[in-house]
Amino acid sequence: MENHSKTFICISNYFKGNDFLISMKKLGNKVYLITSEKLKTKPWAFDSIDEIFFMPGQDVDWDLDMLLHGVAGIMRNEKVDAIVALDDFDVEKATYLRENLRVDGMGQTTGRFFRDKLAMRIKAQAEGVPVPAFSALFNDDYINHFADTVAPPWVLKPRSEASASGIMKVHTKEDLWHKIHELGDNRIKYLVEQFKPGAVYHCDGLNFNGKVLFSLTSQYLATPMEISQGGGIFRSANIKHNSEDDKAIKKVNEQVMLAFGMKHGATHTEFIKCNEDGKIYFLETSSRVGGAHLAEMVEAASGINLWGEWAKIEDALVKGNTYGVPSSKKDFAGIVLTLSKFEHPDLNGFNDSEVCFRVPLEYHAGLIVKSDKHERVRELLDQYAERLVRDFATVAEQKAVKKLH
Repeated sequence: MENHSKTFICISNYFKGNDFLISMKKLGNKVYLITSEKLKTKPWAFDSIDEIFFMPGQDVDWDLDMLLHGVAGIMRNEKVDAIVALDDFDVEKATYLRENLRVDGMGQTTGRFFRDKLAMRIKAQAEGVPVPAFSALFNDDYINHFADTVAPPWVLKPRSEASASGIMKVHTKEDLWHKIHELGDNRIKYLVEQFKPGAVYHCDGLNFNGKVLFSLTSQYLATPMEISQGGGIFRSANIKHNSEDDKAIKKVNEQVMLAFGMKHGATHTEFIKCNEDGKIYFLETSSRVGGAHLAEMVEAASGINLWGEWAKIEDALVKGNTYGVPSSKKDFAGIVLTLSKFEHPDLNGFNDSEVCFRVPLEYHAGLIVKSDKHERVRELLDQYAERLVRDFATVAEQKAVKKLH
């Protein structure tokens, strides 16, 4: 009788993805996890992991040659069917391993479109997807032309960091050049882009055989950049189903996935609706489930567990099966989240019937609410944000990015 069990190597240098590991094991597979030694004490889903390996350091500290030789060592006695990156920062690691060990899946060239913000913009622009005006920082004449022809303010963005990490806002050409000179040789790891005020959205999806099978559009009510630059309460909620914005964003999301060569898996893509012209502009994408517990928010609104379905997609690929996404609900959900001055904040006072999830992270206070009414979700998020600011919130100093990807 044929053994239908397959072997997956999962990489995560942050504590996330337990639902993926659990689902993959339930599907009858062998699951290896490679993570950072700093995460040894985290509550991983050990019952669903056949073996766990720890790398010295975290993220940019990982020695890729050591990682390659370690995985090659596993392969001496084990046929590895797939390598999966569970976090944004693991995409390069997984593509590097796949290329060197000739394992099927996204390679380094395609992987660039889901990690390198400059590669994203160049490709999107070439494929007719609207993007804010931008320039690489390789050539001084190009930078001067950008500054002389594109109205400020501008933002300097690291090409391969996640969320709003390392972003700097500038208002004059003089300030722009001052920042670039401060970057020194690291300037090549940044780009400059026109800042377009507007509503920022994210579209969280599942893809199979080059098609978007599921997507949910949500709006950041306080954007990651605003929180990164000035502190505050993170909030996001899905928007009204089949609204004009919903349809427009999903259409551009499909354009991006096709242009970037996304074949299979979960994606998290961000867009802005510009206040000035009302157009939808592409900001960035990633081949992963969104962070900050957005997966739980998506599940509350739709009934779709992105981690679990992603595992089913990866399982179907290596076993040569088809995949169909379950039917989704059309409810509404939102998340409110802040850093907390308490290690284990007591959120029992938030006891409305719509509360469906309490964020379990230490020194964080956050909740997810769900309802069949869009207005009720927004109302609760506003109320809870005020209460969290008053009773729990604190602000951590934003550290400068010293080690760039």
